[in-house]
Amino acid sequence: MSDRPLTAGEKALWQKLVETVEPLDQKRVRRLDSLPVAKKLREVKGPITAATFGGAPHRAISLKDLVAIPEKAGLDGHWDRRLSKGVVQPDVTIDLHGHTLSSAHGRLDSALELSISAGHRALLLITGKSRSSEERHREGGRGAIRAAVSDWLAASRHAPYIATVRRAHPRHGGAGALYIILRRRR
Repeated sequence: MSDRPLTAGEKALWQKLVETVEPLDQKRVRRLDSLPVAKKLREVKGPITAATFGGAPHRAISLKDLVAIPEKAGLDGHWDRRLSKGVVQPDVTIDLHGHTLSSAHGRLDSALELSISAGHRALLLITGKSRSSEERHREGGRGAIRAAVSDWLAASRHAPYIATVRRAHPRHGGAGALYIILRRRR
């Protein structure tokens, strides 16, 4: 906004506008004042967990109770069609680019915990394209996260909540991304 003074024509126009303005009805003002105001969100210090996110953490599952996630089971034909056409809008996108294996695993685990607590159904996991072992060796280990994701999900404490994992549509990243579809809460 400039600091220049108003011209005589602008002052006259402003005065005409001011004359047409009617004061608010005091009943409406009091009614607006009585409406609840959104409370200020509290500051969260430290790592984000299910407890700080507002949900309850799930109990850990013992290793002997873990089961592998079937690749094609768990979804009906409607979901299959929507995934293959790329019309599914993910509730959450998790981007693991630039993470080490351990930080990517921690980020995926916490994102799954928060998404399950929030009741999300579709997650988009961006990992980058997987590489062959020869390419990984030549390029310094690139693609290691993508190679490890299926093992992480199968051994995860969240495995019972995962309905399926599918390759993403090219619109959402294609070979460099995965859809994780969570089971519906009952």
